[in-house]
Amino acid sequence: MEQKFGKNSIDIKVLREFCEREGKMVEYRKGEQLEREGDPARWFGFVTEGCFKYVTHGISDERNHLTWFSFEGEFVADYPCVLSGQPSQATIEAMMSCRVWRVSGEELLKFFHRSIKNMELRAAIGEHMLNQFKARYQDFHRATPYERYNQLLRRCPGIVEHLPLNAIASFLCITPQMLSKIRKDITFNGKIE
Repeated sequence: MEQKFGKNSIDIKVLREFCEREGKMVEYRKGEQLEREGDPARWFGFVTEGCFKYVTHGISDERNHLTWFSFEGEFVADYPCVLSGQPSQATIEAMMSCRVWRVSGEELLKFFHRSIKNMELRAAIGEHMLNQFKARYQDFHRATPYERYNQLLRRCPGIVEHLPLNAIASFLCITPQMLSKIRKDITFNGKIE
C-alpha cells in the first residue's frame, strides 16, 4: 500500500536497527491482533510489510471506532502503554498480511535506559506522537470532512482498497452516508483537492 508522509521528526533508523537486532520477525495474517484493548500492552514493532489499524470500543454506543494506522516503514505499538505494561487503549489489528520486527516493551525500556542519547530518543518519540495527535485533533476542528478525506487519500492512496467504507468513515468521525456523499461528489466533479 503506497503512503506519502512528511519528513519524520525522529531518527527511526536507530529504533528500526534495534528491533532488527534484538527482535523477532513476526508475520500477522489479516485480522490477527498485535494488541487487544484492555489487555496489558506488550509489543513494539517496526512494520516491514503491510498495515495495521487501531480500533477502540465505544463507551456508550457499543461500536468500534477506528482511530489510527501504522503503515509499512513505521512503528506499531500502543505507546507509551507498552513501556509500562498498562492496558492497551486500542486493539491493533493487521489490515492485510504483515511482517513486523517485534520486541517486548521490557526490551524497549531497557534499550532506552542504556544511554542519555536513547533517553533523548524516547522523549523525541513522545513529542512526535503528541504532535501527530494534536494535528489530528485540530483537523477535526479546522478541516471539513471532505478535506479530512482528501488528506487521508493523499497520505495513503490505496487505503480504500483495504478498508470498508464504514471503517474509513469511523476514522474520519463521519457517518458512512456522509462519506458516500463525499465520494460521489469526487466521482462526479472529478477532483481530489
